[in-house]
This record gives sequence, C-alpha cells and structure tokens, in this order.
Amino acid sequence: MKTNKILIYLGILAVGLLLGWLLFGGSSKEEADHNHNEVAQTNQMWTCSMHPQIMQPEPGDCPICGMDLIPAEAGADGLTADQFKLTANAMALANIQTTIVGNGSAENGIIKLSGKIAENEEANAVQVSYFSGRIERLNISFTGEEVRKGQLLATIYSPELYAAQQELITAASLKASQPALYKAVRNKLKLWKLSETQINQIESSGKVIENFPVYATVSGTVTEKLVEQGDYIKQGQPLLKIANLNTVWANFDVYENQIEQFKKGQEVSVSTNAYPNKQFKGTVDFINPVLNTKTRTVTLRVVLNNTDDIFKPGMFVTAEIKSTQTDRNGVLTIPSSAVLWTGERSVVYLKANPNEPVFELKEVALGNKIGDNYEVLEGLFTGNEIVTNGTFTVDAAAQLQGKKSMMNKQGGKTMTGHEGHLGMDNNTSKKESDHTNMNERLKVSEKFQEQLKEIYNDYINLKDALVKEDSKGSSQNASSLLSNLSRVDMKLLKDEAHNHWMPLVDEIKSSATSISETSDIKSQRDHFKHLSSHLIKAVQIFGVNEKVYVEFCPMADNNNGAYWLSKEEQILNPYFGDAMLKCGEVKQTIE
Repeated sequence: MKTNKILIYLGILAVGLLLGWLLFGGSSKEEADHNHNEVAQTNQMWTCSMHPQIMQPEPGDCPICGMDLIPAEAGADGLTADQFKLTANAMALANIQTTIVGNGSAENGIIKLSGKIAENEEANAVQVSYFSGRIERLNISFTGEEVRKGQLLATIYSPELYAAQQELITAASLKASQPALYKAVRNKLKLWKLSETQINQIESSGKVIENFPVYATVSGTVTEKLVEQGDYIKQGQPLLKIANLNTVWANFDVYENQIEQFKKGQEVSVSTNAYPNKQFKGTVDFINPVLNTKTRTVTLRVVLNNTDDIFKPGMFVTAEIKSTQTDRNGVLTIPSSAVLWTGERSVVYLKANPNEPVFELKEVALGNKIGDNYEVLEGLFTGNEIVTNGTFTVDAAAQLQGKKSMMNKQGGKTMTGHEGHLGMDNNTSKKESDHTNMNERLKVSEKFQEQLKEIYNDYINLKDALVKEDSKGSSQNASSLLSNLSRVDMKLLKDEAHNHWMPLVDEIKSSATSISETSDIKSQRDHFKHLSSHLIKAVQIFGVNEKVYVEFCPMADNNNGAYWLSKEEQILNPYFGDAMLKCGEVKQTIE
C-alpha cells in the first residue's frame, strides 16, 4: 500500500515537470534569444558613408557632415577602423607583392654609397704670371689639353721686364766699380722667376728680349683657361689651372645616421656605369668633420689611382664599404622599396590578414641603410608581412578609402592635391569618392590616351629641363603642356571618366601656368611638385600605353618628400639637379 502511494507521487511529479517545460521552456528560449539579440545589437557600430573614419556605438548624425549614420559593414569583414581591403584586380594591376620580415645579416654589413669624381686638389696647380704685361701669344688652345713641365705656354710683352733687362746690361758694364748695384739688378730679375741661364744670356748678348716666354711649372691637364691672347695681365695673375689626374677623388655623401659606420683607412670598392664589369679599389682618405645642414650629410673622400685615365671629373660612381660595426647579427631589416617617407615619418604597409588582401599603415623607426635594406629599430617584428612592391599604390588606396596614409596621419580626411600626392579634391562628387580604388584603370578611348600622352611627353621634357637647371626650357615646356592640355577633347570621356578628369585639368593647368610665368628655378620646382601629384593620378587612372616610373626623393620640399614621373628607371632628380642628381628611388611602376 505504502509502495503504491510512492509510485503515484513520483508519477504526479514527473507529469508536473513535463507540463512546466512544455508551458514555460519555449518562452525562456525566446527570452534568451531576445537577450542575445539585444547584446548583438549593442555591439553594432555605426558609420558615415562619406566619412568612414566615424565610428559610433549607436545611430545618429555624422558629426562632420550631418548625414544619417549607417550600420558599419567593416565589422562584418572583421576589419578595424584603420584597415582596408583591396580587390584582386587592383592587386594584379599594381603588381603588389609582400615579404615576411625576418632576421638577417644586412648583406654582411655592406653599405652602398653614391658619389661623384672630382679633381685631386692636392695635385692641382695654378700657372701665374710673375710680371705684368700683354699676352702676345697663348699656346694653349682649349680646356682639357695636356701640358708637360717646361712646355712653352705663352709669350708676354712686359714694359717692366724690358726696362729691367736694360738695367742689367748697363749694370754689367759697371760691375767692377759698382758690384752691389750689379748684384741688386740680377736679384730683381730672379724675383720675376728668370733663371740664371736667361740672365746670363741677356748679359752676354747685350740684347733685350721683347717677348718673354712663360714655361709650365707642372705637368697635367688644363682644366680652365683664365686668359685669352691679347689680354693685359697683372703681376701674379693666374693664367691657367692645371690638374694632375693621375689620382682623383671620389666624394660620397654619408647621412648623419651612417657616420659611425666609417673611419679613415677603410677599403672601398668603387664602380662606374662607364665600366660596369670592373671594380676599383681605394681607401677612405678623409671624412669631413662639418655636416652639410641642407642635405644632412658629410663628405667621405676616397683617393683613386687614375693612371689609365679611366675616371673623369664629374663622373658618377657608387661605392661598397663594409661597416666598421661587425656585430650585426639578429638585426631586423626591410627592403627600401617598402618604405614611404613624409617629413620625419617613415611608414610601411602591413598585411593584417595572411589569407586576405587586408592592409594597414604602420609607422616605423629606421636605422642605417645597409645596401638596399633599412634597419628597423621600432614598429615591426619578425614574422610581420609587409608590402615591398606597389607600396605607392596601396598608399593611394588608403587615402581614397579615408584610412590612415602616408600624408594623412589621422585618416578619414580626404586630402587635396596640395596636401598629398594622390588625394582627391574637396569638391569631389560622391560618385567619385565611391570609386574607392582609383588605381583600377578606367576604360577610355585610345584617342584620349594619345592626347594625354602628348601632355605627359611635355611633362617629361619639363622634368628634364629642371634636371639640367634650365629655367628657360622649363617655362617653354610648361607652355607647350598648356597648349596640348587645351586640345584635349572632353567628348571622348564618359560620365565617370569625365568626373575624374575635370578636377585634374584645373590643377594641372594652374601648376603649369605658374611654371611658365616664372624664371626662378626654385619656384618652378615648387609648382612642379603639385603638377606631378596630379599628373601621377591622371596616368594611373587613364594610362598612356607605355611603362611609367613613379619616383620619390625624401629630401625634396624641405625634407617633406616629393614625387615625379619618369620614362626611365634611372634616377635623375628634378628637385635638386646636379646638387643631388641621384637622390631618390622608384616607388611604383605603372604598366
């Protein structure tokens, strides 16, 4: 009886539990789902379609433009506010390549330098006249002529020397009675560098030499003619500069953060494009103790043997020197092609996702340049993957998507052409800003590309004139560019291409006009920087049906850095000319 009651109670309890689960279990699940959705909803971020740097935890108005915020899609892709993604098409077009950062020996400590051949000043001589007069005959015809010691250089008629010779003839007849006078007259002629033989010849012949010869005191090459035949000269006036080129100097620029790597007596291997398969040995002879404040470099001098007349003053050379700091194991290095500069900042682009083309800007602190690599002091770690080819293109994509970029430290703000090399104008339409990767080539007619190529060719001629520091040629080529710009047929462009082209036209026209209207080379180079920034964008968007190199010098524009276009991979710097002709490197190749 008691057992039956227990079984009945257990059955009632089981039925009660089942009914409770059926009645309330579903609502609990719904409540849990509702709470989960509320949590998910609270994690939703909101952004502005025009200013993607804005991230808010709830909907509202954009604090910049007042537009309604929209749900941020970046969260769905797992991207942070500083990250951005490129399309596979853009990656292929720009030939973007990445490299994993690792420890290395920095090319065994070999440092590469660029420099120029100069005359050995210690072996130079200046041929002067020791008496005044008129040059009756000059036997040196041209600069570069070889002369030998004792060779007749010129004949000079000198009234002073004529009178002194007559004094000698007179004093010679009185030397028995007035030996002091005779001796004084001879010594006077010796001060004018007449030899004992010449003096004795005048005395014995009793005849005055009217046109006196001037002989070379050294052997060498005439590097400068300072007088012409018929000129009147003064006592001590230079006639010729003669250089002995059996040895020459190779002067190299060393940046201040490299100075500790060098010392006198180091062995140097020098090469030149004139003899690409030869290496020439020399040693460090001198390191200038004074820093050039404009270039932030010191001059390192190497003495080279030149008995075979291989090196010509003015010739460009490169040197490889082994660093004096031998303990370089474990140094973290990256290729120089990975680095972008702006002022004092050095930045690289980090591939944030190893399986996806997702990138973000990373500031780095760099040490010495060792060969084609830079030491990394801060900002990267072993195993990081960075962009090493197409860095300029990735930076352009970052700018156009409102992310942190080389010229836009905070991200978000769309830069004008005067603020960045590939930024958009503030008045750019929303349709244009939606075209987030401006490096994807727009399809335009070949006829338009030909017209753009005419403008590009004028630009190249302008660049070459600036390299040669030819301000007149720069103005003329800028005028030619304006003429070809006015002939561009806008009807060849469809809506999207037209919207991209029009802002560029105004900026290109403004910069080229400023260059054409001034003869000041410094002002021309300032405007050339802005002209380059907009023409780079035009060539990237529309193309000119040939390979174009985008080149960069970090020291241009007061160390802010500046870009230019070139048909050649060789660096010929339009911002400095001969002062720093080889300063710069290729940052992008536009196929």
